[in-house]
Amino acid sequence: MSTRGGPTGLGERALGPDLARGFMLLFIALANSHYFVTGGRYFAGFPADGSAADRAVGMLISTFVDGRAFPMFGVLFGYGVAQIVRRQREAGREWWPIRKLLWRRSLVLVVLGFLHAMLLYIGDILAAYGVLLFLGVWALRWKDRWLFIVAGLVLVLIALPSDDLLDSFTEGPDPTMLPAGIGAQLADRISAQPFVAGVAWIGFVTPFLIGLWAGRRRILERPAEHLALLRTTALLGLTIAIAGALPVSLVVGGVLAMPSGHTLSIIGPLHAAAGVFGGFGYAALIVLIAHRLSGKQPHGKGGDRQGITLAIAAVGQRSLTCYLAQSVVWTVVFTPYLLDLSDTLTTTTTALLAVATWLATVLLADRMRRVNYRGPFELLIRRITYLKTATQSGPAQSTAATRSRSSGSRE
Repeated sequence: MSTRGGPTGLGERALGPDLARGFMLLFIALANSHYFVTGGRYFAGFPADGSAADRAVGMLISTFVDGRAFPMFGVLFGYGVAQIVRRQREAGREWWPIRKLLWRRSLVLVVLGFLHAMLLYIGDILAAYGVLLFLGVWALRWKDRWLFIVAGLVLVLIALPSDDLLDSFTEGPDPTMLPAGIGAQLADRISAQPFVAGVAWIGFVTPFLIGLWAGRRRILERPAEHLALLRTTALLGLTIAIAGALPVSLVVGGVLAMPSGHTLSIIGPLHAAAGVFGGFGYAALIVLIAHRLSGKQPHGKGGDRQGITLAIAAVGQRSLTCYLAQSVVWTVVFTPYLLDLSDTLTTTTTALLAVATWLATVLLADRMRRVNYRGPFELLIRRITYLKTATQSGPAQSTAATRSRSSGSRE
């Protein structure tokens, strides 16, 4: 059991959100890996001069993964924040201590993200989510309608035509991703990382706010009470995401010719905005799958299928550790002063590497699950987040503790 107001114990967690986080790490691996591949021409992060197989794989990733994995991360991140707030309020804590707790958590994410970007992967998202959480605590007490209004406004801004994406769609890997030496890596990234962390969070505002709303209603934890909403979200969300991705993904696949700059300024933002709906759709779909599996296979039974489900959910329970483990692989495999395989691997083989890396984290996380070990970075962030929880008890917690001691019971 978890301490009252503290982090949720592993045995108390709902299957749906953890299973969604587990699959999310597969999508993130696929979304990140192809950016390291070198080539003569590029479009949307993919070499445009690869083989037919490479173009087909690129089209699939562009349609179903790129710009869809990170919004799903945003939804689950906001949902998790809502869970923390609910536990704190149930423990009798006031809003100001809760904000300070979340600010400590945001600080850990910013520091970890900075170190991650400097030493491993410049495309880090942890720092951006740390900034988002630091600012997002002020949305915790917003009424539902304001969550939706602000989320909708930000989504509209993302969808507006923009020329800012032109270079990122037609250029190859950023030099900071493939540094020639450790000195150049640190020198280049120290100036790039503040910009990445200071701007990238804007694209995650919409899924974060919707995740907060869903977390208030425990939609992903109690799917049986929200089946119609989840089914509608899965169907509409994924339909919009796929349709919005096609203008870009068909170019990636070589089906359509390279668009003009004006066309790209329209279809690029469209791809990103539609991906937000994909994040909603994937989260809803995976929670529905978890609900179905839970109904057919009682906990602890079901053989190999149940074991696989629990193993993937274990990745979700240790998503921070598994996310950082992926970056270790990218660094070792692609960095020029290490294995330097950017010129050797292709879009297809990097996709296979991404899947293999995710499977390795599934095995690692399942091993941790079997020995009841939460994960090194999960322990770190929880210890700092809940550093003062024991001493900052609200009236309700103090009363509960007194009753517990008088009755001789243990929480």
